[in-house]
Amino acid sequence: MAELEELRTFIAAARIGSFAKAGRQLNLSPAMVGRRIQALEQRYGAKLIERTTRNQRLTETGQAFLARAEAVIEATAALDEISAAGTLTGRLRVSAPTTLGIRRLPAIIAQFTEAHPAIVFEMSLANRRVDLVAEGYDLAVRVGDLPSSSLVARRLGTYGFVCCAAPAFIARHGAPQHPTDLTRCRCILNLNLVPRNRWSFLDAGSTAVTVEVMGGVEIDSDEAQRMLAIDGAGVVYLPLDLVQDDIEAGRLVPILQGWRLPTMPIHTLHPSRDLVPRRVTAFIAALVEEFRDAS
Repeated sequence: MAELEELRTFIAAARIGSFAKAGRQLNLSPAMVGRRIQALEQRYGAKLIERTTRNQRLTETGQAFLARAEAVIEATAALDEISAAGTLTGRLRVSAPTTLGIRRLPAIIAQFTEAHPAIVFEMSLANRRVDLVAEGYDLAVRVGDLPSSSLVARRLGTYGFVCCAAPAFIARHGAPQHPTDLTRCRCILNLNLVPRNRWSFLDAGSTAVTVEVMGGVEIDSDEAQRMLAIDGAGVVYLPLDLVQDDIEAGRLVPILQGWRLPTMPIHTLHPSRDLVPRRVTAFIAALVEEFRDAS
C-alpha cells in the first residue's frame, strides 16, 4: 500500500510539474512529496525527477516509469472495483464552470452520493479550462465548443443565455428595441467572454447581429453581474440558469425578446484511458440522464 501511495504521488508531481502543487492536490506537504519520490528512486535505483530550486523535469527513465506507474494505478483501481462486488468507491475529482456547478450540478451530486456513499466527491468550480491530466481531474463538465484533443467527450445538453435588466433601469432608460440600441446603453461586461464587449443576437431568420457594447463595470463573476443588474447598474448578458428565478420573480426583465441568443453545448470530458474507473462512467451516466430529463 505504501508503494502505491508513492506511485500516486510521483504521478501527481510528474503531471503537475510541481511538488508544492502536487502536495496541495494530495493534501501532503512538499517535503512529504519529495520523500515519497526519493523512496521510489532508492527502491528502483534510478533518478526519476531532476529538480532545481526553480523547476523540475522528468528524466528519460522517469518518463518511461510514469507510463508504467499509471498503468499500475489504473489496474489497481480496476481490481478494487471488482473486489467491491459492484460498490463504487474512491475519490471522484470533477471540474466544472461556476454557474453550472452552482445551479445545475448540486442536485445531481446529492442523488449520486446518496446512491454511492463510498464515493468521496471533490468538485472544483472555476471558469478556466483546467488541464485534466496535469491537475489530476477524473472528469470535467465544460460549456462551449471544444478544441481538438485526446480527451473523450460526451454531449450533455445546451446552455442558454438571456439579455436582461432590472425594471427600475428600464424605467429610467427605456427598453432597447434592437440590438444596436445596446451601443447606447450602460452594460455590465463579463471578463470571461472573449471578446468581452461583443454580444451576439439572432433574428427570426437566424441572421446574426453582433454589437459592441460599453459599460462602466467589467467583472469576472456571473453572480456579481447578476446582483449588479438587480440593483439597476445596467444590462447583462448571462446564463439563463443563473437568472431564471429572478425573471420569474420580476427582479429582472428580459429585453429584446424578439431576438434569440446563441447557445453553447455542454459536454463531459475525461482522459482517454484503457481502464476508465466505473465511478467516472457512472457519474457521466447520471449527468446524461438528468440533463435529458431537464431538456
